[in-house]
Amino acid sequence: MAVDLSFYKSYISEEIRDEGREQGRAQQGAQDVLLVLEQRGLDVSDDIRTRINECGDPEVLRHWLARAVTAPAAEDIFEGE
Repeated sequence: MAVDLSFYKSYISEEIRDEGREQGRAQQGAQDVLLVLEQRGLDVSDDIRTRINECGDPEVLRHWLARAVTAPAAEDIFEGE
């Protein structure tokens, strides 16, 4: 008996997988930013943590990660935004 697997190769299923990958990258990016801030001993308030975790744009998170390496305070990663 043959099983129809066409759904798994369809445009819609590929779109769903891409969306999941994007969400995964954003979640990992948020974790990375928070890890750097915490390892540097910077105070991360609930508001900052929420803003980082709610960001769904991996490019923005990458930018914040680069800033997190040298920022004197956690809120400084958002400077200029």
